[in-house]
Amino acid sequence: MKQIRDIMSTDCVTVTLQDNLYEIAVKMKMNDIGFIPVVEGDKLIGVVTDRDLVIRGYAEKHSGSTAVKEVMSTDITTITPETSVDEAAKLMAQNKIRRLPVVDNGKLVGVVAIADLAVREIFVNEAGMALSDISENVDHMASSNH
Repeated sequence: MKQIRDIMSTDCVTVTLQDNLYEIAVKMKMNDIGFIPVVEGDKLIGVVTDRDLVIRGYAEKHSGSTAVKEVMSTDITTITPETSVDEAAKLMAQNKIRRLPVVDNGKLVGVVAIADLAVREIFVNEAGMALSDISENVDHMASSNH
């Protein structure tokens, strides 16, 4: 059975409590990501999503210099490197989340995204069915335009 350690990303972009909203937004833009773990040393203490920046940050009229602590989530669902890929997929579905920090004894060791699971053929049947539906619709549309 495949474990998360086999598919997780280990080159995580992180921020610390010294970072502010503007710095987080710039890191998200530069790395084309919408999720950044907040660490103290190598210990995971929170996460910030692009939605957190908008809802808890700018929509609350916080400036770019506002501390990360004001917008980060500390109630985080995490998994360990030994978690099975299937279990991670279930957790994501149950909690309606697309990314999970991977933690070993409190230390952030990686992140797994729903795309990592999809690429690893967890959702092959669903993806295959969706793709065939899309193809059929495109073929149908193409043939009806002639």
